[in-house]
Amino acid sequence: MKNQKLYGLFQFTVVFVSLTVVSFAQTNQLIKRTTYKTETVEFGVGGTVSIIGAPAGSIVVEGWQRNAVEISAEVEMQAATEADLAELARVNGFVIDDSFGHIRITSVGTHDKNYMKRVAKKFPKNLLGLPYKIDYVIKVPAYTDLQIDGGKGDLTLSNVEGAMQINFLESNAKLNLIGGSVVATFGIGEVEVIIPNRSWRGRSADIQMASGTMRVQLPLNLNANLDARVLRGGQIENALTNLKPRDRTKFTEKSILANVGGGGAFLNFTVGDGTLKLIETEK
Repeated sequence: MKNQKLYGLFQFTVVFVSLTVVSFAQTNQLIKRTTYKTETVEFGVGGTVSIIGAPAGSIVVEGWQRNAVEISAEVEMQAATEADLAELARVNGFVIDDSFGHIRITSVGTHDKNYMKRVAKKFPKNLLGLPYKIDYVIKVPAYTDLQIDGGKGDLTLSNVEGAMQINFLESNAKLNLIGGSVVATFGIGEVEVIIPNRSWRGRSADIQMASGTMRVQLPLNLNANLDARVLRGGQIENALTNLKPRDRTKFTEKSILANVGGGGAFLNFTVGDGTLKLIETEK
């Protein structure tokens, strides 16, 4: 089951974005156009925000004290001519679906065949494979449940306390966990997990990575049950001194089952191939 979760794929659905600011640059004989758009939706505490990223692009999610969700997107497209860029701008972007207690932010574009058949049946085939990406900065109420699906790009999460489900194909990710619960699956890259203080309000964390490096920072005197594993190639590098073996087990370079402090929340960190580093939270 764990190996299946590590290699999960994500569905991407789609819509276009209105243009506000345009800049141009020459890259590999393609013209680059970058557009920017910001939308704000009133939204109460305790709801769910779903984010489906583009095949390429970063996602930053920050908790704030307003009862609103703010979506800022930077859409970068490349094509040979300005006319081609105008065609791409009609279909590449994002759409928002706002229902009671749930906001869905869905990236749209030439990557989705079903979407293209619906909105642009006569779209030029020579433009379908051209590169584009969408970088998001999304602000949500601090107490919000999150569902994040991403392709290739950085992920940053901070100041959000809720039930969080995260899937990313390839990412350099930084998760600053202040509470709630998180289930996250990454394909390849680097992942940094930070639990900032010993009075962490979280219920559980289950974070898995197929290949790469995972760096976990835990505070001194945290109370938790810790499971750390490297399934195949690689090892655990443990710099924590407050771990006690659990369930009559011994620590190895591939498996640590431990009580941290007096036990408590369940923390599970798994790497398929690579390195899992356990260190004390930086002060």
